[in-house]
Amino acid sequence: MPEIAAVILAAGRSARFRAEGGREISKLVALLDGKPLARHAAEAALASRARPVVVVTGFARGAVEAALAGLPLAFVHNPDFASGMASSLKAGVAALPADVAGALIVLGDMPRIEGATLDRLIEAFAARSDALAAAPVHAGRRGNPVLLSRALFPALARLDGEEGARRLLGEADPRDVVEAQVESDGVTFDIDTPGELAAARGLRG
Repeated sequence: MPEIAAVILAAGRSARFRAEGGREISKLVALLDGKPLARHAAEAALASRARPVVVVTGFARGAVEAALAGLPLAFVHNPDFASGMASSLKAGVAALPADVAGALIVLGDMPRIEGATLDRLIEAFAARSDALAAAPVHAGRRGNPVLLSRALFPALARLDGEEGARRLLGEADPRDVVEAQVESDGVTFDIDTPGELAAARGLRG
């Protein structure tokens, strides 16, 4: 089984969340089921076989790190977080050991991601020695996280602004992207607004 790392993107400004009345400095520290959103994502990554698990911080760095206190994570700070997601992807990948074969790109605002889903992606990627990426599919819809092969890291380094893994998958030959069918709807569920957070709390409550 190839060595796969996980990069959790937790550097964003949560601009939409705060503009729509979110009281927390970042949506990633807002509580769901008694835990910050970012902690759900981090615990899922740690429950998988992915190692190391690297968290990229930026906006509200102290609050995000406090929300993840006590977990065996590596942190890298992206001082250019305001420029967009691409800079955080670059910072996270640059912090990975040279021997990893790829990285799961985990979004910190997806609290229903499961460790088993991440392992499913790793297994699907490992089963195809020529694969450049693996992506989860639920109910016919491609979601996140995605797993990027080290072979895509140079292309990732050329991304700019809000470009992310989706751009790389869109440019890749479809035959090089493994799609893993998953039962969990967590791969298509994220929190962007206070209303979505309230709805998630209601569903869980």
